[in-house]
Amino acid sequence: MRSIGIVGGGHAGLQLGIGLRQRGYAVTIVTDRAPDDVRNGRIMSSQGMQRTALQHERSLGLAFWDDIAPKHDFIEFSLGGDDGQRAVHWRAPVPSPGNSVCQRVKVPRWTEEFVSLGGTLEVRPAGIEDIEALTRKHDLVIVAAGKGEIAKLFERDAARSPYDKPMRALALTYVAGMEPTHPSRGVTFNAMPGVGEYFVMPAVTTTGECEIMVFEGLPGGPMDCWADVKNPAAHLQRSKEILQKFFPWEAARCQRIELTESNGTLAGRFPPVVRKPVGVLPSGSLVLGIADVVMLNDPLTGQGSNNASKFAHHYLERIVLRGAAPFDRDWMENTFESYWNERGKLTAEWSNRLLLPPGPPMQAILHAAEHNPVIARHFVECFDDPPRFFPWLFDMGAAEGLFGPLQQAA
Repeated sequence: MRSIGIVGGGHAGLQLGIGLRQRGYAVTIVTDRAPDDVRNGRIMSSQGMQRTALQHERSLGLAFWDDIAPKHDFIEFSLGGDDGQRAVHWRAPVPSPGNSVCQRVKVPRWTEEFVSLGGTLEVRPAGIEDIEALTRKHDLVIVAAGKGEIAKLFERDAARSPYDKPMRALALTYVAGMEPTHPSRGVTFNAMPGVGEYFVMPAVTTTGECEIMVFEGLPGGPMDCWADVKNPAAHLQRSKEILQKFFPWEAARCQRIELTESNGTLAGRFPPVVRKPVGVLPSGSLVLGIADVVMLNDPLTGQGSNNASKFAHHYLERIVLRGAAPFDRDWMENTFESYWNERGKLTAEWSNRLLLPPGPPMQAILHAAEHNPVIARHFVECFDDPPRFFPWLFDMGAAEGLFGPLQQAA
């Protein structure tokens, strides 16, 4: 029986570990947080999931919340104008509903599933020496989480990382009491030029149904305003103030919102980055990075959890196909590169481009979608598979080849 060690008990590590156990591999997951610590801790992400990523979970029997989590039936886009109202507004259905399940709900349940399948769970911090020990016991070690000295194992890939500083000031607010969208539930995405973006989605968290408010402020701009927020109540108040000032059409839904609980807030910032996939330990042993460890996108495009699921699915297939052959450097690099070439490269490029002001093709498309439901539907459908945004979202000729003549936005 081949054995796999995984450092990190989050989305990617657990999905991969469960898939490997179901196929007869011996698997050890080392994580620094016990299930109850995760369940009772602070929120970690917004984790909006779409069709393909959810199907990977369903194929492993892990979609425990399909009948519980509110469905995302549409994506709605609004662009703010100079008068403080919406200059563009449209909505399109998604081909297959998505959802969002708080990591504090998903991770503990998946951890229980992993252990019930005979996986070995070790709850302890893992440093370099711990990872060295794992490489001596296992045929392959995958790093699915890590900060400090572990993160330094994976060199930043400058050629694939166009930004060396954060591109947004980020904040999350989990709330109850928001007026739901009608007639169905969905994700509303709002942009205010020169200020930033705000999107909100229905979800299920430890307290039940909620809405997740996601704020993405341009650094140094008026939505980069979280440094002086000292407690959850002040965080909620700042969230309301931002909506009133920049997104009043969303503020109208929020007259009675309250925090789900005191752990329902988060603020921070980080630069999007791609890292080289193979880490070299002091002994010379090699480890393979996965998901956010090697490809970390800004949350603006909502790809974090989707990438975690897709990475785990891809690595699972590659491990199984390897059979009894060694997991050497060539295999590790080829495993990552095959994911990168299939979907990672264009997903990262799409996410990075959306952090910049939209060019004329995208402006024309976003405006045209308000009056052309074919364009709106196609735009929304591509969120599940971001490489499908190329080249038409960034090339006027390609866009007009798909949709006919587009009038460029003023």
